[in-house]
Amino acid sequence: MPRVVPNLTINARSLRNQATAEERLLWVRLRHARPRFTRQLPVGRYILDFACRTAKLAVEIDGSQHLDAIDYDERRTSALIGLGWQVLRVWNSEVRENPDGVAEAIVTAAAIRLGRTHPPTPPFQGGE
Repeated sequence: MPRVVPNLTINARSLRNQATAEERLLWVRLRHARPRFTRQLPVGRYILDFACRTAKLAVEIDGSQHLDAIDYDERRTSALIGLGWQVLRVWNSEVRENPDGVAEAIVTAAAIRLGRTHPPTPPFQGGE
C-alpha cells in the first residue's frame, strides 16, 4: 500500500506547478529557511500549502474562497491537529502586503514549535 494516495501526489504536483502569486512570494522567502519547508505536501486526505515536517507546522494561504468554506476549514484543521500538526492560516492580502513579515512569523512559529530558545535567522536577504 502506498504511503500517500496516488491522486493526492498528482494533485500536489499540479498545485506546485500552478502556484498562486502569493504562494510564489512566500516560497521565495521560505525555500532556504531552516528548519526546511516544503510546498503542497499531502498529509492524510489533505494537501498543505506549505509545511515544515520537522516542526509539524502546516501553513495555509487563504483567499476569499475560504470565507464560504469555514466549516470545511475547521474540519480540516481539526483533522490535522489530530495528526499532531499545528495549523497556521494566513490571508493572501497579508502575504501581498508584507511577505517578509509573514515569512518571519512562519519561521518563528516553527522554531517555537521545535522548542528553540534563540530567534531564527531570517530566511531571506530581502527583495526577490
